[in-house]
Amino acid sequence: MFGLFFFILFTPGVSEFICTSSDLEMSYTFCDSTDHAFTFNLTPCSTMNKSVWKAALTWIPRSDIHFLKIVFNVWYDGAKALLWKELLCSGADDEYSVCGTLKGETLVSTFDIKGSRIKFPKGNYSVVVQGFSDDSEDNMLLCLNFTMIVKQDAF
Repeated sequence: MFGLFFFILFTPGVSEFICTSSDLEMSYTFCDSTDHAFTFNLTPCSTMNKSVWKAALTWIPRSDIHFLKIVFNVWYDGAKALLWKELLCSGADDEYSVCGTLKGETLVSTFDIKGSRIKFPKGNYSVVVQGFSDDSEDNMLLCLNFTMIVKQDAF
């Protein structure tokens, strides 16, 4: 609970560890050169026999969030593996807690990531997550570069 209320202004380019275990290591950096009031936690820190990861996010956005499009670019051992785009907030009947957050408000959210049921092969993953305030993907709200090192095969 303490981690949800603990804010850190991260220095751009400095890697922040999410977790480390015998089979997984995860960290992230910001893609841009400005400081952010942001924390992200993930449990359990394992790729083995887990069907759901629990994520906790605390963020103070620098602009209102009425529209939010998330773009995921995933690379596995240097090769592009996935491009996925998801519209989270459109301004009408939005179901996510991030929608409607105003500039300077503290957003605290917990959610499940069900992708952990995937058996990740051993290797290095790079995941760039971008959040845009428009459909043309011109106005970026946030950009994170996650590094995931899977230390052993799950099968």
